[in-house]
Amino acid sequence: MLLKYTIAWIPMVFIAIANGVLRQYSYGKWMRELPAHQLSSLTAIILFYAYTRILGDTWPLESSRQALAVGIIWLCLTVAFEFLFGHYVAHHSWSKLLSDYNLFAGRLWMLVLLAVTAAPLVVYKLKS
Repeated sequence: MLLKYTIAWIPMVFIAIANGVLRQYSYGKWMRELPAHQLSSLTAIILFYAYTRILGDTWPLESSRQALAVGIIWLCLTVAFEFLFGHYVAHHSWSKLLSDYNLFAGRLWMLVLLAVTAAPLVVYKLKS
């Protein structure tokens, strides 16, 4: 099951890209950057939870421990992708990438990571 859920992380990249495109070409045009980022963080959390719920219906997790393992795997993959793709492909500086982790500046990326990590466990608990 862990392998299935690890592979199932890949569409989350495309969900995140679609969420960013939505922000850039719709409400991001009429909002300042920080509120647009915050709204985008909220929509990412909702989309990731909905996707995780679909996965939970398709491949039910067997235990809280397994759900937590999936969440940790997804967290590691997400952070690795963000930094590796963000720095080496998108050519963002390390400081720019790290700035999204500053909750005190209103950046909500940490909450998205928390949601990605918790979603499998939340879905499992709600189904059991």
